[in-house]
Amino acid sequence: MKISAAQLTALAQMILTEAGGPPDAARRVATRLVGANLAGHDSHGVGMIPAYVGGIQAGHLNPAASARVVHENGPFLLVDGQQGFGHVIAEQAMTLAIDRARSGQIAVLSLRNSFHLGRLGDWGAMAAEAGFICIIYANVQSPRPLVAPFGGSDARFVTNPYCTAIPATDQTPMFLLDMATSTIAMGKVRVAHLSGKTVPEGALMDQHGQQTTDPGVMFGDPIGALTTFGMHKGFGLALLGDLLGGALSGGGGYAPDREVPSRVINNMFAILVDPAGFGTADIFRAEMDRYTAWVKASPPAPGTGGVQFPGDPERRSTADRLAHGIPLDDGTFGQLLDTARSVGISPATLDSLTTG
Repeated sequence: MKISAAQLTALAQMILTEAGGPPDAARRVATRLVGANLAGHDSHGVGMIPAYVGGIQAGHLNPAASARVVHENGPFLLVDGQQGFGHVIAEQAMTLAIDRARSGQIAVLSLRNSFHLGRLGDWGAMAAEAGFICIIYANVQSPRPLVAPFGGSDARFVTNPYCTAIPATDQTPMFLLDMATSTIAMGKVRVAHLSGKTVPEGALMDQHGQQTTDPGVMFGDPIGALTTFGMHKGFGLALLGDLLGGALSGGGGYAPDREVPSRVINNMFAILVDPAGFGTADIFRAEMDRYTAWVKASPPAPGTGGVQFPGDPERRSTADRLAHGIPLDDGTFGQLLDTARSVGISPATLDSLTTG
């Protein structure tokens, strides 16, 4: 099915509000989740809502929590998310970091103990829109590990994402690289499982360490494992997520004693840099334009639409889905409706939000 962004946002906001989220927080989270769907990242869209509602009901997600500054020292800022909505906490923390970077041309943010942050790209883009280059590493504490280390055969950590954002120029859109360090994100495995599809070769291994394309291996017991992208390369970046995002913040790297049902905690390390700090901002912008044009001028390879820079696919997807609606597979939509009913939303209300 397809649903408009406005309808989906209204439905998401109502579910989160009925589950106990303050109205403003529910609105912010719903808008960010639907923004992920618009961008084509359904793995980080409204399909996360059942996990958020489960977190609230289990007492592991505090929907009213705000970011709390724990320590500050010059450009350095340590913030605790107090297990609040990650979309709210990260926005608050990044606002503090941007203010610090404006006064000193650099800021180093360490954020710990936030519930699921959503797309790191949202927070990189927030900094880039304010004029700063932003580099982010993050880790995940979830009910169980999902990703196998390169050379290993069982899961030892989670999808630990990485992001870099560079401000747009007058000619070049924002550069926004946001990726999981696993071959595919766990959310994409969930979407494939719910829609009855397979995953790409090399993305998964079963409980015996054998490669498979069946997403169901991630929903059984014993569980399979995701692989790291590029073998040892993604593995190295994943380690940085746990070390810089987790250990440095005090939130910790992945460990079995931190596994708690219905809890998805992120820790994040972000560096914000003002391009003007080196006195080369004009040169940098001109070089961005020149280099981007040079790379994109490569003739399209057969069967492709040509070169796309990081951020281009998301911009195209957003324009298309705003115009034509957001596709939701039956499994994801069914889970969303089940969650809505579980928090007391009536069938008549659901009909009014999802039809027309």
